[in-house]
Amino acid sequence: MDASARQLKRMVYAALMAALTAAGAYIAIPIGPVPIVLQNLFVMLAGLLLGGRWGLISVGVYLLAGAVGLPVFAGGTGGIGKFVGPTGGYLLGFAAAAYLVGIISERGHGRLAVDILAMVAGTLAVYAFGVSWLKVVTGMSLSKAAGVGMLPFLIGDALKIAAAIPIARALRPMIDGHFGVVRAAG
Repeated sequence: MDASARQLKRMVYAALMAALTAAGAYIAIPIGPVPIVLQNLFVMLAGLLLGGRWGLISVGVYLLAGAVGLPVFAGGTGGIGKFVGPTGGYLLGFAAAAYLVGIISERGHGRLAVDILAMVAGTLAVYAFGVSWLKVVTGMSLSKAAGVGMLPFLIGDALKIAAAIPIARALRPMIDGHFGVVRAAG
């Protein structure tokens, strides 16, 4: 496969992951200022499957679509105002998470323990951005912001990480040479 065909394939995968991230936003359970969503599962998968650069591009496409008003954010919302609301930090954290997960996973060559570590680091990045911004926007104390913007989601995030592992392992062989990354078995 020549370089332009590989580049086109990467763009298609990035667009697909952006669309899946948007679809994950429609499954939103409001429990306070931050809803339970599936977006972060697809953000983590973007990093695992596409690597740091293309995972970041995928999330960037998703964020740009939402910023221009397409209804791709939690609960079918969109618009630039979402970035200054209570969930804005989480949205920006998605970009950092996809990049971080991708970089760590690439360096670990797909080893299970490294992929788990990558997703834990990505989840921590989402919370670092999200909880910090939630604190700023709402005026909550850091402990209160963590209490409403992180603690209720930890079990769900652990389940999403557990689900992402077999999904990534099943899909990686279908992706063209893992974008140049040699992945170890098991």
